[in-house]
Amino acid sequence: MKHVVRRRGARSAGAWALVSRWVLWALCALSVPLSQARAAEVQVAVAANFAGPFQKIAAVFQAQTGHTTRVSVGSTGKFHTQIREGAPFDVLLAADQETPRRLEDEGLAVKGRTFTYAKGKLVLWSAKAGVVDDQGAVLKKGDFARLALANPRLAPYGAAGIETLRALGLYERLQARIVQGDNIAQAFQFVATGNAELGFVALSQVAPPDKPAGGSHWVVPPGLYTPILQDAALLKRGEGNEAAAALLKFLQGDKARLIVKTFGYAL
Repeated sequence: MKHVVRRRGARSAGAWALVSRWVLWALCALSVPLSQARAAEVQVAVAANFAGPFQKIAAVFQAQTGHTTRVSVGSTGKFHTQIREGAPFDVLLAADQETPRRLEDEGLAVKGRTFTYAKGKLVLWSAKAGVVDDQGAVLKKGDFARLALANPRLAPYGAAGIETLRALGLYERLQARIVQGDNIAQAFQFVATGNAELGFVALSQVAPPDKPAGGSHWVVPPGLYTPILQDAALLKRGEGNEAAAALLKFLQGDKARLIVKTFGYAL
């Protein structure tokens, strides 16, 4: 009888150890946040002016939700062409409102899901201190050889630069000095490397909170160009993608909006 009791006790101990292991595994699984357990990836096309802010937004977004982002940076006009040709983007962060609306009309973006995530500010910038005054009078003086801006057919900030020159009555005089970049990041590089003495770029590029570009700049009065309202769009490919929906929701939240504001955008 004693022998039988010992065998049953051994079996009970073994069963209890097995149950304990399953309980421990379950507790470990439950300790992982639900958002991490369902983490997904979202492919985002980001207008060049917003590359800096989005890098920080993406880091906070991943830490909070577990979702990851795969980012492409470029001009809004080129993204429109690429999306029409089947580029695998889930979300577009455009530098204008027109492109997301056109994508909706073309059946390439989900209707009713677009919203304005930032209002951009145009600046005239020189990499050298003391070159650009606080009234932009350097444009009228004309003491420079090249003026950089993004291709106005592809980039809203480039179009805003042309509008500003026309509003000041200087476009015809300065047209021959204009050098165009494919996007605003390239226009910025023209000035940063000295290939152009001046350039129309985004305030977010010149005055990021962590590493200001230096030099001198003039914040162009908003009345000189059409407001740069930047819209986000959920593309058809991203419909049903949990990470895409989560990113768009995050962009409208306080944490993302604070980052956007620190880069000089209006909300």
